[in-house]
Amino acid sequence: MKDRVGIIGIGWSGFQPTSPGLSYKEMIYHAASRAYNDACIDPRRDVDSFITLAEDFNEGTSIFDEYTPDQIGAALKPVHTITGDGIHGLSTAMMLILTGQSNVVVVEAHSKASNIITEPFINAYAQDPIHNRPLRLSSYFIAGMEMTRYLYETGTSSEQCAAVVVKNRANALNNPSAPYGGYFTLSEILSGESIAYPLSIHECAHFSDGAIVLVIASEKYALALSPHPIWILGIGWCNDSPALESRNWGQLPYVTRSAQMAFRQAGINNPLSAIDFAEVDDLFAYKELQTLEALGFFQPGEAGALTLEGFTNLSGEFPVNVSGCCLGGGNLLDANGLARVLEVVLQLRGEAGSRQIQDAEIGLAQSWRGLPTTSCAVTILGG
Repeated sequence: MKDRVGIIGIGWSGFQPTSPGLSYKEMIYHAASRAYNDACIDPRRDVDSFITLAEDFNEGTSIFDEYTPDQIGAALKPVHTITGDGIHGLSTAMMLILTGQSNVVVVEAHSKASNIITEPFINAYAQDPIHNRPLRLSSYFIAGMEMTRYLYETGTSSEQCAAVVVKNRANALNNPSAPYGGYFTLSEILSGESIAYPLSIHECAHFSDGAIVLVIASEKYALALSPHPIWILGIGWCNDSPALESRNWGQLPYVTRSAQMAFRQAGINNPLSAIDFAEVDDLFAYKELQTLEALGFFQPGEAGALTLEGFTNLSGEFPVNVSGCCLGGGNLLDANGLARVLEVVLQLRGEAGSRQIQDAEIGLAQSWRGLPTTSCAVTILGG
């Protein structure tokens, strides 16, 4: 890339299973204030454009960008909503800057999942309305079918999937913002109630409330405003088939293509040797293993065995999801991608506390928009 784009400010509020004392606007305001203090900017003076990530069905209102300007300091400024995951918002901010339309862009994403009392029914609206939705099946059946196929094709075991839960929920104990930390054994995870065979309830991320705000700037502004900008080295995204009948069930080609796009921009040929750690989707335990293989870190069938051996632990050779990710920190809906980016930024700054990865220089963040989509984004960040 000719010019670099950097992250110069980060702020977050939460994360917690419920937040009865805070509205989503208050959570966003707290996160935005923190991000602007971190970047040493005044949004009314220094920011050119604002992006919010939201799904109208989850919010209960349409044209959601009308409900965000006040709490992010964007009154009378350009604001638009992306109905996608957080890293899609990051990519949009990057394009606004690289095309010369903006110098400083703010990206906001949040979750007030505790307000959604009929989430399974809302989620089911994303299914095909002709062939799938009339069956009235929870979208979890899709995860169960995908997990079944993945285990069959790769030889991955249920114990190896359970090891992801044990690892990530233990990692969450080192993250003050993660509400679902705990020590568990493989047998405890495997004995969980089946939600969609072979997927158990313990292998599914629970919901969390929270908000995340990032300040993104061009190279000129980043160097002028921040003593420690984190550079976006590469970014990629891809959507695969929306139809259940025509998608690849055992593999994740949309993850692979997203990663290839990001690797090409970053000049990376061997991701396992070039990248020090990763934060990847784990809305379901098997997805972490499936995603690591699709990203090219491991061959199909390798990720589970290596996870069981401790290769992806905080002290392992390639740390994965040391934040606790979704299993330990909660499902933040469309803010999941920014949560992955937030952890990578903290690690590259050396601000991750007791979970700090030693000598971390390059990190990867990946997100999946969740059931029933095949929508992915990947970004590679460096200090």
